[in-house]
Amino acid sequence: MAKLQKKSINQPDETRKFPNGKVDLVKLDETTFGVATFEPGWKWSTDVKPLVKTDSCQVLHTIYHLSGRLHVKMDDGTEAEFGSGDISVIPAGHDAWTVGDEPAVGLDITGYAH
Repeated sequence: MAKLQKKSINQPDETRKFPNGKVDLVKLDETTFGVATFEPGWKWSTDVKPLVKTDSCQVLHTIYHLSGRLHVKMDDGTEAEFGSGDISVIPAGHDAWTVGDEPAVGLDITGYAH
């Protein structure tokens, strides 16, 4: 049975840092919330690929985009760009990068469960 819970992203359970970005994680039972901050110049294939050693990101993301702009290119060539107020489902098999001079910040509820 679910119970009433409260945590703050301002005091994350874990922070994962990588070049040009970070993800703050808060876990409530089986749900992990990740607030990702990708600085200007961040690109998955440059900053994360060397750490995870896959050709593209192999994680499903469900994101509420809070600020900035994030461009995504799927392995099949499909592309989309997301900004403040957008909600996205980004399947496994993609590259992504920050567009412009503002950090891309988003709340992801599926991508950081591991």
